[in-house]
Amino acid sequence: MKFIDEARIEVMAGDGGTGVSSFRREKFIPKGGPDGGDGGRGGSVIAVADRNINTLVDFRFARKHQARNGERGRGSDQYGAAADDIRLRMPVGTQVWDDETGELLFDLTEHGQTVVLARGGGGGLGNIHFKSSTNRAPKQFTPGMPGESRHLRLELKVLADVGLLGLPNAGKSTLITAVSNARPKVADYPFTTLHPNLGVVRVGPEKSFVVADIPGLIEGAAEGAGLGHQFLRHLQRTRLLLHLVDLSPFDPEADPVRDARAIVNELRKYSPDLAEKPRWLVLNKIDMIPAEERKARIDDFVAKLKKGRGRNAVKVDRVFAVSGLTHEGCQGLMLAVNDYLESIRPPVHVERDARFDAPDAPDAETGNG
Repeated sequence: MKFIDEARIEVMAGDGGTGVSSFRREKFIPKGGPDGGDGGRGGSVIAVADRNINTLVDFRFARKHQARNGERGRGSDQYGAAADDIRLRMPVGTQVWDDETGELLFDLTEHGQTVVLARGGGGGLGNIHFKSSTNRAPKQFTPGMPGESRHLRLELKVLADVGLLGLPNAGKSTLITAVSNARPKVADYPFTTLHPNLGVVRVGPEKSFVVADIPGLIEGAAEGAGLGHQFLRHLQRTRLLLHLVDLSPFDPEADPVRDARAIVNELRKYSPDLAEKPRWLVLNKIDMIPAEERKARIDDFVAKLKKGRGRNAVKVDRVFAVSGLTHEGCQGLMLAVNDYLESIRPPVHVERDARFDAPDAPDAETGNG
């Protein structure tokens, strides 16, 4: 299924049915009273978050969603039928924006969450509501209320605990394949990843977290180079960023320090808040470096990276050296990530039910409680 993370749609709720003016007409009852019923309610357009969907592709081609109008009221106190609501299933993590005002309307963050995108109009009143002691034959009735109509922009931000970022061919897809159940495309050319991939990392019984791998970011992405900043929004919900750096690039002119700084600068251009997220440095492909040279290469890289000033200054929280191909260092990295995520999770408060408290132990000498 094609991955689509942005779409524009128009939603139109149904109008309420019109009330009617009607009078009771039966044999031997020449002067029956008013019996005009109300109109039915118009259908609403409702969005439902569904964890079984991971793309907005259904809304890329079906852009107009219109509910039916409510039925008109009838005589004999018959009310018009209400129209059925339209329910649109959307991926968990979808944000709904008003395309005209730019206002964030809803954020679907939980499975089963339901929001009303456009509310149907109420039905009009029949003349049965206007009878009184002074107005015994009312002919008044009211039309149904119009339904709401909106132009919306849908934006999907995947829900993940950890995000991977780095240059193309830094080994992000190889790493997420090594540590999780994700199976993205892996090849020896840039931009093999064209859309975000999610993987679940299990480090123990009932201990797991979700990792997101996004397409590679290159210098100049803010100006549209490569895939630009198109997929960086998917890192905004993460709690930790893993910045992968190829410590042994094939290109002899490549400078890992310069490349690492370029990625950080692109994050700053896109969102200062995203650039300030906790970010760990992961030096990948250490299997390409002889064992006796690894420590010196890593120390030299970290020293040069910390030496920058101003825009070139890069904050380094923690440094890990791994190999996504041979899995060396991957287990230690994942355990450290899990420990960090557990340390920042809010404590779960469990209410104690006194009904299930154990009775006090009896007195040893008297046998009384």
